[in-house]
Amino acid sequence: MTKYIRRASVFCFVLLVALLLNAARVQVFEAQSLDDNSANRRETIQRYDQPRGNILVQGKPITGSRNTGETYKYERTYKNGPLYAPVTGYASQTYGTTFVESAEDDVLSGTDAMLSTVPFWNEISRFQNPGGNVETTIDAGAQQAAYDGLGGKKGAVAAIDPSTGKILALVSTPSYDPGNIAGTGQSDVNAWNSLNGSSSRPMLNRAIRETYPPGSTFKVVTAAAVLENGIVDGTGTATDTPSPYTLPGTTTQLTNESSSDACENATLEYAMAASCNTVFANLGVKVGLSGMVKMAQNFGFNDTKMRIPMTAAKSNFDTDMDKAQLALSSIGQFDTSATPLQMAMVSAAVANGGTLMQPHLVEKTTKKNGTTVSTTDNKSYQQVMSAYTATQLQQLMVDVVEKGTGTNARIPGMTVGGKTGTAQNGVNNEGVPYAWFISYAQGPDASTPQVAVAVVVEDASANRADISGGGSAAPIARSVMEAVLGSSRG
Repeated sequence: MTKYIRRASVFCFVLLVALLLNAARVQVFEAQSLDDNSANRRETIQRYDQPRGNILVQGKPITGSRNTGETYKYERTYKNGPLYAPVTGYASQTYGTTFVESAEDDVLSGTDAMLSTVPFWNEISRFQNPGGNVETTIDAGAQQAAYDGLGGKKGAVAAIDPSTGKILALVSTPSYDPGNIAGTGQSDVNAWNSLNGSSSRPMLNRAIRETYPPGSTFKVVTAAAVLENGIVDGTGTATDTPSPYTLPGTTTQLTNESSSDACENATLEYAMAASCNTVFANLGVKVGLSGMVKMAQNFGFNDTKMRIPMTAAKSNFDTDMDKAQLALSSIGQFDTSATPLQMAMVSAAVANGGTLMQPHLVEKTTKKNGTTVSTTDNKSYQQVMSAYTATQLQQLMVDVVEKGTGTNARIPGMTVGGKTGTAQNGVNNEGVPYAWFISYAQGPDASTPQVAVAVVVEDASANRADISGGGSAAPIARSVMEAVLGSSRG
């Protein structure tokens, strides 16, 4: 009898050892794959079992969470959803996350290891910290002014603090309410299908994800290359430019917007104020391909790794062109394309004395109790040009606003520089042109410019003359600049 008991005990011991070994194998080697299995809902249920942290604008939350009482307990809510959608993106229980909701998801959802008091405690205990908060760099007044200015038009606005790179406004219209697709219900599915089927593409973030031909606003880049390479003796020297200008190697004649403009042999100063195509095409060819490519890339063109923290689309300046194509590219045509964020960076570099700061949208992240988890340092993206060249460009842009095509951007008592642009659109230019305006502004008591802005309007319902950047886009830029300068004065 004792023999059988001994054998049974040994057999049970072997089974126990096998059970422990298998449990260890599962926990050590298969835990991650089981966690990642799409059929495993435990992590997803845990993810939505607590309120998500908030995204803040000037200390005030623009997001929230509501208890649905369902399996996925807490659902994302948004305050002024359409206004801030290009910043927040969406956090959907069905469709995932985008923009800041995606870039800072670990903090907002409470899974970031930095939220834990004890390192690696979460990994060991599988405890989930309360969601942290994300403080953005957005100026609420500037954001609202940009959104109101665009109204019902298709377009976008990007505004930057030139001295820090902080993004003060990021607006895209038409927009949408991300709260409508936050849950798992049929209404969320219907809203998602409607948004994706809309011809106006309201979920497209035009400020950072859409590129447009920049038109004459690109002449600021060309002027920087001209001055840095010593192509002219100064901004007041005649440029030896015929009008019309024949594109090199062709019989195609390039003309100017108005036949009454005195663009023949015009100075750089006059050419910027009157936006002479012929002068900038001629000077861009004189700079040469390598010089123009270098300057465009100094401003951020052709950068495929721009993150703010979400990824921005690459703005393009071709690196292989003949001289005729280079002439057109030098006035913002041919294959040249830019996001509104990119053109705000152009204006910001000029305003900041030639130093372009890294644009960023997140100021800091914190724990729920306010303890700082991380901060975004202000750092230089690139020294674009010399301070002297930047000073010359600032004066050229001020002249555009004071006595050129950008007078609609004037703000009494403030120093405002700008550049208009009207970019071709559609096959054979049959579409309504895009209206551009880039600018910067400085208050009377400030030592440096406080805001740089880029505005693009896609579909202004106006005639050809009115849709110019000065007519359609400059008033929007002025409103944004006034909002920033007003808030800086308290």
